[in-house]
This record gives sequence, structure tokens and C-alpha cells, in this order.
Amino acid sequence: VQLVESGGGLVQPGGSLTLSCAASGITTATMAWYRQAPGKQRELVASITRGSITNYVESVKGRFTISRDNAKNTMSLQMGSLKPEDTAVYYCNVREFYTGRDYWGQGTQVTVSS
Repeated sequence: VQLVESGGGLVQPGGSLTLSCAASGITTATMAWYRQAPGKQRELVASITRGSITNYVESVKGRFTISRDNAKNTMSLQMGSLKPEDTAVYYCNVREFYTGRDYWGQGTQVTVSS
């Protein structure tokens, strides 16, 4: 099983970024993005089921959009109107369809700063 994340970086407040996660060697059920800021616990940002039912943490509703492509086994997180408090390491999380086991990506840094 391999999860490859991409798309992090430095962006100014109000800017946009798109994160991507490509999964291989796994049949995916729910896919999700988590984030962890320095000194804080890891939190769920957004999740999407195989049937594309989505869920967002309140702080990103209306600003972030999660999507997936089941055929390609990929997931994206479009982030807009970014705020300094969105700064964190973002992790791709995938739940295996048959076993329910969770897998994590290596994390990608998102920094929102002027």
C-alpha cells in the first residue's frame, strides 16, 4: 500500500491550494484529510465516502472542497480563502475497503503567511 501526497506549500492569506493523494495497492473505502498544527492534536479536516458523501470540520466549511476519483484511486482537497490558522501538516488517510484498516500518507506542509 502506498499513499503519495502532493500540493502543499506556502501561500498568502486569502489564497488557494489544492492537495492531492494517490493511493495504490489498496481498495479504498472512506478517504480523508487530517491536519496537525504545531502543539495541537491531529484533527479531521474533511472526509469522503466511496459514494462521495462528504463531511467537513466546521472551520473549513464553505472554503474547502474534498473530491475523489474511484477509478484512479485519488483524492483531492481544494482549499480556498486560506487563513493563517490553516497552517499545518496535512495527512491523507485511507480506510481499506475489506479490512477497515487505516493507512496514512507522509504528510505535506501547508503554510499560510504573508
